[in-house]
Amino acid sequence: MPRINRDERRNIRPGRLAALTIGATLALGGTATGAAVAAEVPVLERSQLERSLVTDETLQRYRAAYEQADRLDVQAGPNIAAGTARRPRLVAGLAALKGEVAKARVKQDVQEAKEKAAALDVGTPESVGVSQSTLDAIAACESGGSPTIVDASGTYHGKYQFDVGTWASVGGSGLPSAAPEAEQDYRAALLYSQAGASPWPVCG
Repeated sequence: MPRINRDERRNIRPGRLAALTIGATLALGGTATGAAVAAEVPVLERSQLERSLVTDETLQRYRAAYEQADRLDVQAGPNIAAGTARRPRLVAGLAALKGEVAKARVKQDVQEAKEKAAALDVGTPESVGVSQSTLDAIAACESGGSPTIVDASGTYHGKYQFDVGTWASVGGSGLPSAAPEAEQDYRAALLYSQAGASPWPVCG
């Protein structure tokens, strides 16, 4: 077997190193079978291996997102992971799937909030003579329209920044920020029908 000095070793490319290793194996105990096995050994450059690993990771993430979309009844289109899609197509498909899943989850959350409100047998703002647009203007000023927000002091909760006492006075229980948005709208309408905009001196 030929000897390789240190300077030569530094200049050996991965493909040549693999060939030298195979050659050494054959020199020590080479047979026709050994040569056949050596010929079948794939030699991957580092960049090829990295691309392969990244594509595989993207493929796994795409499959997981596709399963989520399926559970949420999202029209996800054909499953490109079932074929031999290249990474750019998988990346684009993954981004589209994530967007559809996010929209489906928002829709699901809204539906669940409506169902909870219906279970509580709450009405609508209009049922007590208050328009939703009036309440939306108050909510935009008070909380930016967020039903789960709580002020820094922990005193004022939800879309209309109720304190717990005022919330209880219009039939609410627990924390206003934990109540469904539809219930917050209804209880704010009740308060408005009783006291007008005065409970919201800055935003009413």
